[in-house]
Amino acid sequence: MKKLLVVATIAVASVSFAQKKDMKAPEAAKEAPAAATKDLVDTAVAAGSFTTLAAALKEAGLIETLKGKGPFTVFAPTDEAFAKIAKKDLDALLKDKKKLTAVLTYHVVGGSVMAADVVKMKDGSKVKTVEGREFTVGLKDGKVTVDGANVVKTDIAASNGVIHVIDTVIMPR
Repeated sequence: MKKLLVVATIAVASVSFAQKKDMKAPEAAKEAPAAATKDLVDTAVAAGSFTTLAAALKEAGLIETLKGKGPFTVFAPTDEAFAKIAKKDLDALLKDKKKLTAVLTYHVVGGSVMAADVVKMKDGSKVKTVEGREFTVGLKDGKVTVDGANVVKTDIAASNGVIHVIDTVIMPR
């Protein structure tokens, strides 16, 4: 019932992101993002493609943290990214608050890291996450990955940070 309520709320609030950029176009990423009025959570919810992420944040008790002052950079997996996880494994993850919290905070970096900053990094660079471990940034032909997940949209501004959309849920190692 709780999941249904979250999904229904998100569906009603669903709107498109005002700003979508492709990581293959670093020149577009150099533009300063427009001033955002919504925090990271509200921005993701408004997008409509992060219902599983929003439900997971709620289950892990991380909503207030990501509504906090920040700034944070969130590498946000879409609903399609979560769908790549076997249903039984995803259900088990959603029930294990400690593991869920580790997975979700592994998608978050302290500070606002814009696409222009990421494309200046070296292929194989390590980035420390809020979870405490590092993920690996891959750079090839203007395309960026984080631990093998493709970054598909960048620089989605929020009042307390920035969201970069990824196509796979990344797991701490």
